[in-house]
Amino acid sequence: MTRTEPTHNDSRTGAAAPAATQDDARTGAHTTTDEETDMTTTESTETTPDTRPVLELRDVSYRYRPGLPLVLDHVNHAFAPNRMHAVIGPSGTGKTTMLSLLSGLAVPASGTVLYKGRDLSKMDRYAYRASEIGVIFQSFNLMPSMTVSENIAMSMKLAGAWHGRKEARETVLRVLDEVDLPDDYIDRRIGQLSGGEQQRVAIARVLSYSPSVIIADEPTGNLDPESTAIIVDIFRALAEDDGRTVIIVTHSAEVASACDDVFDLSLFKKRTRPRKARRARRPAAATGRA
Repeated sequence: MTRTEPTHNDSRTGAAAPAATQDDARTGAHTTTDEETDMTTTESTETTPDTRPVLELRDVSYRYRPGLPLVLDHVNHAFAPNRMHAVIGPSGTGKTTMLSLLSGLAVPASGTVLYKGRDLSKMDRYAYRASEIGVIFQSFNLMPSMTVSENIAMSMKLAGAWHGRKEARETVLRVLDEVDLPDDYIDRRIGQLSGGEQQRVAIARVLSYSPSVIIADEPTGNLDPESTAIIVDIFRALAEDDGRTVIIVTHSAEVASACDDVFDLSLFKKRTRPRKARRARRPAAATGRA
């Protein structure tokens, strides 16, 4: 007589599920169910955030011209995506110089600046500045007589991101939403806006061509505490929600404390000994000669 293996009913569907065989029991083998297969597939397809550096300084030194002291002295640091990075240090430690190197405006005297693993000095730095990074300044750098839309559109054209008026208007409305400005600001002139609103437009202008890196040089230096908090929240969203690398040079302890990573450039400042005062020349001894 043929032996029939016992079955177990699926509690959810009432379907019969195959029972373990005697061979399974002896060897410890496990019959994988469809539910377990689905769970395994889900777990294997989950991805973790990319933490590889987007920008990196490798043993970078810089001087303005030969013979002058080093402004940056063998600096090493990596800037990862999905994070806000603060760059701090007293005046004269090379913060603005470092931003010039990261943005491709200058090349190091020695060492390498890498963008996604590539030597920046060997790339088309004009194209890099036009599309891969966005720079935000303390003074906003907007055209006050032009409208919000015109300022943003001008940046799109320079970056090669202009694809007609209709699409440009949609982009302007999208980036205004990203910086929490109402749609009706699109036709307002820059001169009618507060300092905090102008800085938000400056950020929106950069977002219009979707750079992967945002570099901000003292972006809250001219703002009140309330506007500063808004700007920091915007940068936080750009890093955490959009996966961008946000680099902020700041003298503000509050802004620095809100960042994920704080890089103190003064640790790499070359220490120079003060020059000794020159001795005053002794007057020549009188010789009696005419």
